[in-house]
Amino acid sequence: MKGGFVIALDGRPARTPARAPLALPTLALGAAVAAEWERQSETIDPSTMPLTRIANVAIDGVAREREAVAAEIVKYAGSDLVCYRAERPERLVAKQSAHWDPVLAFARDGLGARFVLAEGVMFVGQPGAALEAVDRALPRHDVFALTALSVLTTLTGSALIALALQRGALDLAAAWAAANVDEDWNEELWGYDSEAAARKANRETEMRAAVETMALARA
Repeated sequence: MKGGFVIALDGRPARTPARAPLALPTLALGAAVAAEWERQSETIDPSTMPLTRIANVAIDGVAREREAVAAEIVKYAGSDLVCYRAERPERLVAKQSAHWDPVLAFARDGLGARFVLAEGVMFVGQPGAALEAVDRALPRHDVFALTALSVLTTLTGSALIALALQRGALDLAAAWAAANVDEDWNEELWGYDSEAAARKANRETEMRAAVETMALARA
């Protein structure tokens, strides 16, 4: 990747782990990444720099492997979270339908992709035309958007939730709720687990950073 707004540290260009310039596509995203660096003390804490981590992945990895990243997102769509429904109890079935049916409606109406549902965990193959529609929707031309979409897909387990969020069919709150239907159900059933809650909080931080990256990369 060439050009863009380069972050400077003590007058020198900041670099990614692969030693490429840490260059952002817009001033808005550059300012947000710079703010993460400004908040650091003598010891750099990468866990407090989610935008920087996404930028590093975009520059060092995704920019060189766009087709491989796109293929991985399509692979997620082939076994997408929202296609696998519980048989019972009725309350869980209803929760899944409430949160996941709008995602499938977006795929149908927004992408022209019709997906097949299954009950339980038995794998069901998806129509080739549906997966091709997902593939066509991926923003290969925009490495930061593609990176953010890849992060969202991995965090949610759903390429369709990620695309719905990216296209504005879901807001962040709705996408987060859709991604956590089963986990929230288990917490309701079995009670609070501090370790699970910590992992969930970390995922939410990463998800917010990915959404912010998408928004600021086109600002």
